[in-house]
Amino acid sequence: MTTAVEFGEATIALGLMALTLVIAFVLSIRGRGAQSLEQWSVASRGFGSVLIFMLLAGEIYTTFTFLGGSGWAYARGAPAYYIIGYASVAYAASYWLLPAIWRRGVSWQVITQPDYFARAYDSPWLGRVVAIVGTCALIPYLVLQLKGLGILVSESSYGLIHADLAILLGTAALIVYVVLAGVRGSAYTAAFKDILVLCTVVGLGIALPYTLHGGIGPMFDTLIAKQPEFFVFPERGLSGTWYTSTILMTVFGFYMWPHTFGSVFAARSDAAFRRNAILMPLYQIILLFVFFIGFAAITAVPGLKGPDADLALLRVTRLSYGPWVMGLVGAAGLLTALVPGSLILMSTATILSRLITSSTGLDARGEVRIAQRMVPCVAALALFFVYRGGQTIVTLLLFAYAIVTQLFPAVLLTLLWPHRTNAMGAAAGMIAGLGVVAYTTMADVTLATILPSVTSHITDINIGVLALLVNIAVLALFTLATSGSRPAP
Repeated sequence: MTTAVEFGEATIALGLMALTLVIAFVLSIRGRGAQSLEQWSVASRGFGSVLIFMLLAGEIYTTFTFLGGSGWAYARGAPAYYIIGYASVAYAASYWLLPAIWRRGVSWQVITQPDYFARAYDSPWLGRVVAIVGTCALIPYLVLQLKGLGILVSESSYGLIHADLAILLGTAALIVYVVLAGVRGSAYTAAFKDILVLCTVVGLGIALPYTLHGGIGPMFDTLIAKQPEFFVFPERGLSGTWYTSTILMTVFGFYMWPHTFGSVFAARSDAAFRRNAILMPLYQIILLFVFFIGFAAITAVPGLKGPDADLALLRVTRLSYGPWVMGLVGAAGLLTALVPGSLILMSTATILSRLITSSTGLDARGEVRIAQRMVPCVAALALFFVYRGGQTIVTLLLFAYAIVTQLFPAVLLTLLWPHRTNAMGAAAGMIAGLGVVAYTTMADVTLATILPSVTSHITDINIGVLALLVNIAVLALFTLATSGSRPAP
């Protein structure tokens, strides 16, 4: 039963979170009144370097970064370091990749990822296949945000609001926000989110080790003395092979998310991506402080297992500090769910509305209305899966990555060999890769269970990489079997 003191602390924390939500909705007004899907989803292609930076950072640093990163540092140790590695490599690759995608997308006047594929391969039906693949990847990613939202509100309210109720209320707020905001409102809210996350994560990442261990160095000394193997990759399972292959898979899939891909088309020029490729890796430094929080929580709140490991940041904050700090942490976490969740919802709704309206002849405003009506439908589907799964946040993200990475070979083909694009080959490769992901996930098998006598240097390869190799092989066979070439779109 909640005591009067706990009720007062919960009220303070919830008040700060409510104030943050009000500010986010005020910022969302900047995106109101869109007259076309181009205005609603890509802001009429008018974003400069600063807004592109806000948008890309806003959709990348999510509840996964806030809760999943600290949770894996708490529960896994060394394997969590992959979270720092993959984005840094992807940012470097974006210097070449994103300008190339932007130039083609703008010249073709496309606003979604399926539009890009349909135009690049001169195949409307391939665009529909990509829409299905993208939606299948985005739903687990949206589930991740909603699960994180429920954890944040429930823990920040000291249990006063149950996680299930928090998810329902948060989803309702998210739907209203997306319909109001559009991509422009999300970009401005992302700036507010980044400032709040920076202050809370860096502050806690420094304060908690000093509060609980007397410093960052002594914290590591204590953990190494108690668990000397904690900061070493295990010989099997989450080994060095798993680490390398997981980074490889996530780098290839990093910009294949439909909402990230679509955000590229919001830029005013390709120079914005080159400037951001230089600056964005610095943003990864924030993750060091996320890890420090997770490491500090190991001795302070021991015994969190499985999905409960995602509670490490919130539990150690609640134990160490008062409701004002807890409220700020909850407010920052709320925005890490709201901003990426809004972009995911908006992208999925836009993709599905394009499928519906492609042959109806609706005017621009009618397309926007259809997209906005798809928002609650997508949210309801995500809610269905939220209440069916118990995976950790990182596990959900890796599963979604294994799906979305299957789009990368077909995108690369459009950039390097546009004359050899083959819609049937691209679709066959995607389906083959997705088949591997689906089989291994539903049958709960790994390379280690399939090949028990083979060395762990092989069997610890991330299954998403295996699916990607199958995808590439099928795509290559179809492409090479195509006689001659065709004019590039």
